[in-house]
Amino acid sequence: MAGREAETVSGPVTGEAVALELRPAKLLSRGAAVLIDLAVTWLVFLLVMVGVLVTTASLDEAAVAAVSVAVFLLVPVGGPIAVETLSHGRSLGKWACGLWVVREDGGPIRFRHALVRGAMAVVEILLTVGVVACVASLVSERGRRVGDVFAGTLVVRERIPVARAPELAAPEPWLAQQVNGLDLSSVPDSLWLAVRQYLGRARQLDAQVAAGMAGRLAEEFAVRTGVPVPAGVPAGSYLAAVAYERRERERRKAGVLPRDVAEGEVPGGGAGAVPEARGVGEEISPAEGGGGGEGRSGGQAGTGFVPPV
Repeated sequence: MAGREAETVSGPVTGEAVALELRPAKLLSRGAAVLIDLAVTWLVFLLVMVGVLVTTASLDEAAVAAVSVAVFLLVPVGGPIAVETLSHGRSLGKWACGLWVVREDGGPIRFRHALVRGAMAVVEILLTVGVVACVASLVSERGRRVGDVFAGTLVVRERIPVARAPELAAPEPWLAQQVNGLDLSSVPDSLWLAVRQYLGRARQLDAQVAAGMAGRLAEEFAVRTGVPVPAGVPAGSYLAAVAYERRERERRKAGVLPRDVAEGEVPGGGAGAVPEARGVGEEISPAEGGGGGEGRSGGQAGTGFVPPV
């Protein structure tokens, strides 16, 4: 049972706890995308250089050389980095070939990912005419070049939702305060991936298997953050609260209003609440939980949380 479920949750998932089937792009399609990007980049570079040479005709050779180097760094090197950052991994060539760059956990890339990929591309693609990139892609199981390995990214062809889990529900206020101050910077992407996979599939797992997985993940979180899991809180509920907190932090960084504010909701329920939002660590109102007594599936009295089922 456990082995079979482990196979079904081995793929990456998004921050919305959506399992993804990531299909790594083949070398041929990646090569075609790179050729398109290089053609566009060098065309822009030549046009810019012509304009620079015309405007700097009165300067000495040293000044012209300095300006030429600056243009080279800005266009063939900085241009792809800017494009991948702004498009979240879809350059013109990748768009034409149906490819895009994502993080290993299926999420969109950011500037630091594009910067590492762009810096390594100078050696892998520009200076070695793509030989290093081709060899690395052929050797890699998922067709990644060296820049992808260092950046923690993957070039994929399709990204298909295969199993949508219930939307993460806002934790109860007291638990939200507990996780609000956690330092999540030391939590690696691999652990986030494991947590998201668990939240996406917990209801499909055997109860004992789910409880064991949640306990191990919660313990590892406690080690990474240096803060123990609050006493009396089921591990699954704690993981759901932490995942919700991280999602809201990412939304605030991106300038997106929290969903409960945008839809006029009150955290934990209220107007606009969606019934499907209840999943791992689902919240139970006093009316549903028997007036503050024990909730369903052995939930603890007064906490509003129940273990995954």
